[in-house]
Amino acid sequence: MKHDTSRFRGQYRTAIPPHYSAWLHGGFVLLFGVICIGFLWSRAENVRVWEWLAIPLGLIFQNWGEYQVHKNLGHHKRRFSALFYKRHTGDHHSFFVQEQMHYEYRQDWRIIFFPPWLIVVFAVGVFCAWWLLSTINNNVAALFSGTLLLGYLGYEIIHACEHLPAQHPLSKLPWIRQMRRLHALHHNRELMHSCNFNIVFPLWDWIYGTLHWSTETRHDAREQANTMQHHIDIPRSPEQVLRYVGTPTRWHEWHPYKVTVIGPAGSLLPGTHFEYSSERAGDLSWEVVDYLPGQLWQATAQGKHGLELRVTYSCVGTARGTRFTRKLEYRFASVVGRVADCLFVRRRIERDSVALLTKLGSVAEQMIPVSN
Repeated sequence: MKHDTSRFRGQYRTAIPPHYSAWLHGGFVLLFGVICIGFLWSRAENVRVWEWLAIPLGLIFQNWGEYQVHKNLGHHKRRFSALFYKRHTGDHHSFFVQEQMHYEYRQDWRIIFFPPWLIVVFAVGVFCAWWLLSTINNNVAALFSGTLLLGYLGYEIIHACEHLPAQHPLSKLPWIRQMRRLHALHHNRELMHSCNFNIVFPLWDWIYGTLHWSTETRHDAREQANTMQHHIDIPRSPEQVLRYVGTPTRWHEWHPYKVTVIGPAGSLLPGTHFEYSSERAGDLSWEVVDYLPGQLWQATAQGKHGLELRVTYSCVGTARGTRFTRKLEYRFASVVGRVADCLFVRRRIERDSVALLTKLGSVAEQMIPVSN
């Protein structure tokens, strides 16, 4: 069912208390934050060159925290953060969708800014961090802690700019324009749980592989995957071969390295989940997505460093039995995984895939009985 944004906006505005003041809301957050930053930074004296590094480090850390909180609490419902999830995914993403990103009335600021009390809670945590760090280095503590609050204000300001009308002068500034584009994609209801979680600077979206510049980029992600395909002839019927290779609890019989599979026995049907562990691929969580007896078996998996896998087994009858084809598609969402893939992982996977089918060819006739 299509989401009715206009109707939700009307209901939300009706529930806003009559005494709500958008200027007081935004003004309090800004003034309180500036006062706290000024106090903290005023504690620094005779700052040495290396101590100034606390500011960029603070911005990077705050940017990481912004990403983690937004992604893991704002878009995943957890008991201890249910209120935040409801306000963000339930209200904010219902009020603003990709086609309707700008606010219309000043009262709409209530759904853009965090509640005023949140910066007070955040500041309490920051002052605790300052107190602890000051036991090691007072200047680093003051600069780092003040920068965290600066990052908080930066989030509020940039986020507000991302919901300004398109004709507003601030919306046309180069960096604001680019972040508005990324944030609008984040508000696509099909993409909001999977991409563009950074608001001020998309550093961690880039690192974790969740940065996307267009709807098509996300939908065509599989086209960017590495693909390798190998085949082998097996003197058994397609039904027998696919039943055997589509039984994960028997993969240890034809994989050239140690494999452990925890899951149901037998050839698995779509929707079935199983856990896989090996010395090569590590731990993977699998789900069977397609099965046509004697023709095709397909499953997807997720692992470390944003690893996404899709394996497809297909069988075609021949005069001697079956032409079995194994197609592997994989990609890494994280920078670490992608760099490792370029350096050595792809070559290793290619070698393992060849060895895997070679062993399958040598054991298939022993493990698959001849049909009567």
